[in-house]
Amino acid sequence: MSKTLRLSEKWFHRGLWLVAFLFAWFLTGLGSTIVGDLPQVEQTRSLEDFMDPQRTPVLKASIQKAERAAEEAQAELEQAQLKLQTARADNRAARETFDNWLATRSVTQRSEQDDEVLVRTRELDGLRQAERTAFSAVERQQQAALDARQAQERAQAELRSLQNDARGAFVEAQRAQELRVFGYRLALTLPLLVLAGYLFKKHRKGSSWPFVWGFIFFALFAFFVELVPYLPSYGGYVRYIVGIVLTVIGGRYAIQALQRYLERQKQAEAQPAQTRQREMDYDQAQARMTKNICPGCERTVDMKDGKTDFCQHCGLCLFDHCGHCSTRKNAFARYCFSCGASAKEPVGEPVSASADLPPKEAEGAAAA
Repeated sequence: MSKTLRLSEKWFHRGLWLVAFLFAWFLTGLGSTIVGDLPQVEQTRSLEDFMDPQRTPVLKASIQKAERAAEEAQAELEQAQLKLQTARADNRAARETFDNWLATRSVTQRSEQDDEVLVRTRELDGLRQAERTAFSAVERQQQAALDARQAQERAQAELRSLQNDARGAFVEAQRAQELRVFGYRLALTLPLLVLAGYLFKKHRKGSSWPFVWGFIFFALFAFFVELVPYLPSYGGYVRYIVGIVLTVIGGRYAIQALQRYLERQKQAEAQPAQTRQREMDYDQAQARMTKNICPGCERTVDMKDGKTDFCQHCGLCLFDHCGHCSTRKNAFARYCFSCGASAKEPVGEPVSASADLPPKEAEGAAAA
């Protein structure tokens, strides 16, 4: 039909479609924000809300205390191990020195060095005792670290037990909350879809059709696209069921519309050709003629041979001759393309040269 529209009318139609898409885009943005913020109407609950309110804080405090104790014991253990390594190194070095000195004395056999032997032996005993003391400190810190870890593990095990006991109630509450939020979203989008169906049926061809189509696009997008990321595991059933229902309703509407159309065509084709041609819409007839389709029965007709004047299917006149210049023309044209005579002008009546002139020029032409 766009070929039969005036140039300005085409651009107005394009602009109105742009308005429809912009309206749908802004509505979609608003709807996306609202749908995304709907979970905020529900208080978010955690697993801890379903655990023992008296025992849970005590266990958490015990775990934190055990973690700090384990960290401190580990730090002290590292220091003790470093001291043990130092004591062992000192003891080993002193023993090597003493062994070398004893080997030298056995060669010289000097009796005046017996007192020094006792002194060096006592020094070695002191170093050995220092090593044992460092080793004991390491063992104490290892025991302290082990006790802290075991205390932490016991508290964590008890906390996990509380969590496992509360998990069933938490999952059930979470599922109920998810169902409520999904209900909110469905209660928002499903009426939009119903309203879009009503607008499509009643107002899609009205003067406000850009806003109607914009709302229809928004409702379809909101339900079948925007709602998808928020659907729970059972939400797909709702979406597919609604899609099936809409498909069935749309299919029945299309079938009934086809039956009504065929009945109208049957009744129209039963009327005289002149009556059908007089009642036919001008723009629609021109659009079908440009597509080599009969405006009456909508069947394909070869109009390019220059000889076909009537539809071979329904007998409707497609081409006639101008009553003024006898030029073959479109039977649905309002004026002759050759001489400009009106299609309603009686045969043989001359065309006034001043018909399309302004009033003053027309008076001058008549006077001449």
